Amino acid sequence: MPAAVKKFRSVRQARKVGAPQRLRIPDLGVDTALERLGRQADASVEVPQDWQRAGWYREGPRPGEAGSAVILGHVDSPQGDAVFTGLEGLKEGTRIYVDRFDDSTATFLVTRIEEHLQADFPTEAVYLPTLDRELRLITCGGRYIKARGGYQSNVIVFAIAFS
Repeated sequence: MPAAVKKFRSVRQARKVGAPQRLRIPDLGVDTALERLGRQADASVEVPQDWQRAGWYREGPRPGEAGSAVILGHVDSPQGDAVFTGLEGLKEGTRIYVDRFDDSTATFLVTRIEEHLQADFPTEAVYLPTLDRELRLITCGGRYIKARGGYQSNVIVFAIAFS
């Protein structure tokens, strides 16, 4: 994690929101409960254990709080499609909904979609603090090369809070 992230302390007071429990992307047919994700032994972010369920990175902001909330999901599974199949095809302006345990919903609009080689993952663009309420959806993408451990890239959806 970049040193700037570790040392960042906002002077702005933001209201707390409920923890996320569900992700909905109607244009993609996604309606999934959310796992809570932490870090793996190598300090990388965990991935969901269930192919058909997305996961929220609990060490970051909650969706709707200031900052970049991160939700990960699989693009496919040994049996076929997974929760984030087709994520790379979302269009700018697509609405994403995150339902929270406090019975509120955070609504986001897609602003852009990027694909990066895993070796060039844009850690700062995904995780660095921001005062805006943002969301990042992440899945695998690019070429699948079994001998190299699977997918070689990540698809990242960038979205900003709507309302």
